[in-house]
Amino acid sequence: MAIACDELESSLCPGTTEGSMRTSFGGWKSASLIIGVEMAEQFAFYGISSNLITYMTGPLGESTAAAAANINAWSGTVSFLPLLWGFIADSFLGRFRTILIASSLYILGLGQLSFSAVIPSQREDPNKFKVTLFFCSLYLIAIGNGGYKPCIKVFGAEQLDGDDLKETKAKSSYFNWLMFGSCISILSTRLISIFIQENLSWSLGFGIPSVSMLLSFLLFLLGTKTYRYSTARREKKNPFARISHVFMEAIKNRRQPDLDMYNPNETLLLPGQNSKQFRFLDKAAISCGMAEIEEAKAVLKLVPIWMTCLVYAIVCAQSHTFFTKQGATMDRSISPGLSVPAATFQCFTSLTMVIFIPIYDRLLVPIASSFPQKPLGITTLQRIGTGMFLSILAMVVAALVETKRLQTARDEATILMSVWWLLPQYVLYGVADVFAMVGLQEFFYDQVPCELRSAGMAFNLSIYGVGNFLSSFMISVIDKVTSQSGQTSWFDNDLNQAHLDYFYWLLAFLSSISLASYLWFAKSYVYNRPNTF
Repeated sequence: MAIACDELESSLCPGTTEGSMRTSFGGWKSASLIIGVEMAEQFAFYGISSNLITYMTGPLGESTAAAAANINAWSGTVSFLPLLWGFIADSFLGRFRTILIASSLYILGLGQLSFSAVIPSQREDPNKFKVTLFFCSLYLIAIGNGGYKPCIKVFGAEQLDGDDLKETKAKSSYFNWLMFGSCISILSTRLISIFIQENLSWSLGFGIPSVSMLLSFLLFLLGTKTYRYSTARREKKNPFARISHVFMEAIKNRRQPDLDMYNPNETLLLPGQNSKQFRFLDKAAISCGMAEIEEAKAVLKLVPIWMTCLVYAIVCAQSHTFFTKQGATMDRSISPGLSVPAATFQCFTSLTMVIFIPIYDRLLVPIASSFPQKPLGITTLQRIGTGMFLSILAMVVAALVETKRLQTARDEATILMSVWWLLPQYVLYGVADVFAMVGLQEFFYDQVPCELRSAGMAFNLSIYGVGNFLSSFMISVIDKVTSQSGQTSWFDNDLNQAHLDYFYWLLAFLSSISLASYLWFAKSYVYNRPNTF
């Protein structure tokens, strides 16, 4: 049964009687194709983002602190724009059309970036047009990526029916294998693109990712006739409008006496939802239905989890900035006359994830699933908490290694410390991402109302957006404060005089506070769909 393009999106969960097309459409075949599409896009994105610190401090002539702050601001924009695009996709365009539009902008931005690298410039006197075009291209990429990323992940997950037991279990694995495929691409692009950028040509090093994104777009279009699309129920009010209406009515009726509005026979939208939470929203029941109130409660209770994960996102921002600058000051030679680019060591994070994801999905989950109360292994909140704890360990190790590097540089000025000392922090960071990053994707996909899944994935991505903005703000403030009165900044251009170790210890301390807060909220969290965890 075919379906017209103007009926591609649904306001219901995939898998409901009205909500999706079953028959021969969708399933693992289409979900696997989406994973392939995402792999090509990840090759493109990380091909240009992984080595920006080197490009900005090299051809563009920026200082270390300015380059790190600019990269964090851009990364924050990349991860924050999905909130806007998620609203547009869920309210107006639908996911399929949003992917088409965002991909076109994405490809245009990558093409401009490649062209900007061709423009000649000197480090001492950078070409202003080159710099302007570079940043315009970078933020056009951010706009395209912001619309592409939340929609493609959700679109792929919707190829698997949440009401079918077999496909429900497959959906949990989908997020693991989506990350696995992404890591393969990230590993590949960090080996290929970064080598080309530093040893052959920046324009070619940016051009190859541009071609990869074009291939991703074409591959996505090839599956148009095989995807499982959802039929739209257009008579329902916009989901954002419904939820906003509940909050406004609750505020309007805040002086009204409390009412016990809970009726388990009416909470059909989110089975398992504890309606006794956020009782102040029940005051909206005078003019809103119980299902609408439950939607609002489901969104509101995600906020504490979102807030307590922000420091984890700040930690994530360091792997492609200061970790790389650390490596640039160390002995990177693997044979006489051959040195490994510092950014290439980010490959070990991807390689760790490539190795550990199958172990998690095929070994740890089945073991945990053998317990009667854990049909799908550990819960997503437990998985996220484990990742946050491992990220603290990564920061502690990074601080200890940097302390040793500084001591070596000051005591033995002619002998450089081996870059392989950075390996443990990259590996720990990779294992942390297997738990936290994948867990956050699945959590924010599953725990939002079905009509808001693009926004839910955007909500997840915004954690990293805000985290990057906070990282940029912290770096700017610390750089200004620590460089006063003739003192040496923690982020001095000469890292042998700087103190990245102090910054890492600060992040480890903040992460510990964040984890404690997270555990407090996670302990009392009630899942919307307890049968799936």
